[in-house]
Amino acid sequence: MDSARGSHEPVLVDEIVFWLQCKPGGVYVDCTLGYAGLATRILHHTAPDGILIGIDRDADALEESRARLQGVMPRVHLRHGNFSQLKTLVAQVGVQHVDGVIFDLGVSSPQLDRPERGFSFRDDGPLDMRMDRSEGRTAADLIREMPERELADVIYQLGEERYSRRIARAIVEARTQRVIGTTRELAAVVEHAVPASYRHGRIHCATRTFQALRIAVNRELEVIEPALRDAVDLVAPGGRVCAVSFHSLEDRIVKHTFRALANGPDAAVRVLTKKPVIASESERDHNPRSRSAKLRVVERMSKESMQ
Repeated sequence: MDSARGSHEPVLVDEIVFWLQCKPGGVYVDCTLGYAGLATRILHHTAPDGILIGIDRDADALEESRARLQGVMPRVHLRHGNFSQLKTLVAQVGVQHVDGVIFDLGVSSPQLDRPERGFSFRDDGPLDMRMDRSEGRTAADLIREMPERELADVIYQLGEERYSRRIARAIVEARTQRVIGTTRELAAVVEHAVPASYRHGRIHCATRTFQALRIAVNRELEVIEPALRDAVDLVAPGGRVCAVSFHSLEDRIVKHTFRALANGPDAAVRVLTKKPVIASESERDHNPRSRSAKLRVVERMSKESMQ
């Protein structure tokens, strides 16, 4: 097995299994299947007859997960697609209502670790960044085609990068002289654009720019709210929807969407996590990715409790 593929460790697994109330015979949807680390635990807690529907945009991840779950495949239905298609993909399985839905937002470690995917500048690779490589524009396309002002807005809004204007200007100047086609080339442009003092901070000075481009390429933020609403529609009364986010932009959308669904005369859920659940100290020490993870959970209310 490719070591990069095998390196991803899901976060907050015990907490997710607890809040989902995984039970034998239940039907659960993992909207961001990845490399099946969480799915494996859900299947364990729902044995012998629980069903898991796994969705992922990444065909490589689905192929790896299919191999890992081979022993329990009668209980597993895998679907290639975006969780924006949640209702359609679940309907393909012949299921009308489910007991729980989980979203683990963001990018997975194996995607970051594979240079050919273009998510990271740690190793040089093509500026791709697509989670689904069968569709859409790449990051190289965006930085080649976007007007300077639009590029700066993307870097500022999606990367929360304070030097977005300087970085966008440097990218536009550089692209008039050469094609910026690899991760290291882009990181070098960013590094030369920012003040010297900014190059030696806690995180690499290109990190926020790469985050912004990845989010833009995959349209990550715009699909979260409608997918959460679809998930609430799918779960049966008493069923739960869990969402794990890794940065403030995602978490804000999750929090506000759950709050909106829980308030007003048409409230459909109750919020179970008044504050987000975070990783334990031991998990944060063991798995650095968990340090920024926030889990929020809602429960679908019955018609009686909604009255």
